[in-house]
Amino acid sequence: MKDNEVVGNFQDLVSEVLIRHRSILDCLSKYQESTARVNRSIIKTVTDCGCISINANKKEYPKTESLKDCGKHMDSHIKGELCEHCREVIAEEIGKHLFYLTALCNTLDFELEDLFGLEQNRISPLGHFLLS
Repeated sequence: MKDNEVVGNFQDLVSEVLIRHRSILDCLSKYQESTARVNRSIIKTVTDCGCISINANKKEYPKTESLKDCGKHMDSHIKGELCEHCREVIAEEIGKHLFYLTALCNTLDFELEDLFGLEQNRISPLGHFLLS
């Protein structure tokens, strides 16, 4: 199955199963709640499990590297690797987040596949100059 088929099938399924939260207000509040739950699951990975830690500091950009090569020197600030349990929890929360993002798209009559294409077309010509 192609990626665009998966996206389209997922969007159709969300439309089919979403019953209680069809209101735009419900979609917005559930989407915001899912964002918080994704963040909380990552935080608990650090503070409860400890399989990863976060060591953040000021980003240093190499002065001699080209802009294109700077990305390989950027640090995620994450040390360690997710354990299987934390990986499952975070994946579940991100999945719920995608569900409510898709519900918002359905409510506002957007096709996810089209939005992916638009965003890809927006960032593709800029490449590393996007600086995201």
